[in-house]
Amino acid sequence: MSFATVRQDITTMKVDAIVNAANTRLRMGGGVCGAIFRAAGAEKMQRACDRLSPIETGQAIATTGFGLPAHYVIHTAGPIWHGGDHGEERLLRDCYRNSLVLADSLHCASIAFPLISSGIYGYPRDEALNVAEDEIRSYLAETPSTGIDVYLALFG
Repeated sequence: MSFATVRQDITTMKVDAIVNAANTRLRMGGGVCGAIFRAAGAEKMQRACDRLSPIETGQAIATTGFGLPAHYVIHTAGPIWHGGDHGEERLLRDCYRNSLVLADSLHCASIAFPLISSGIYGYPRDEALNVAEDEIRSYLAETPSTGIDVYLALFG
C-alpha cells in the first residue's frame, strides 16, 4: 500500500483502475473526462456509461477500461464549486472515498486519480489537492489491509 503524487497522463498509466472526473449524466466532457473517453474509445465508453447514468455527485461507478491500459474506469461526479459553503468539501471527499471503496471491491491493486473538480468545475486547485491527499491518506490509514497503491496524477 502506497500513495504518490505523479505528473503523468492518467490515460497512459498501467494501473488496475483510473478515475474519471465525470459529470452526473456520464456524458463525454472536456479535460480529463474527454481524454479518458477518447483513449478508451469514445463510442464504447459512452454506451457503457449510458447504461449506468445518471449518478449523484460523490457517487462512483465502474466500467471496463476498453482501449486503456487500465482494466477499469471508475467514474465519479465531482462537485461544482459555489464558494465552499454548499457542501463541496464533503462531496469531494465522497468522490475519493467512494472510488477507493469501489476499487477495493473490484480487487484493484492500484488506482490513479486526477485532481477531481479542479478544472471546469472551479474547485480551487490548492484546496482540491489538500482534500484529495487528506482523504486518500485517511482511507489508507483506516483500511491497512487493502494493499492498494494510489496515485494522484497531476498535469502541469
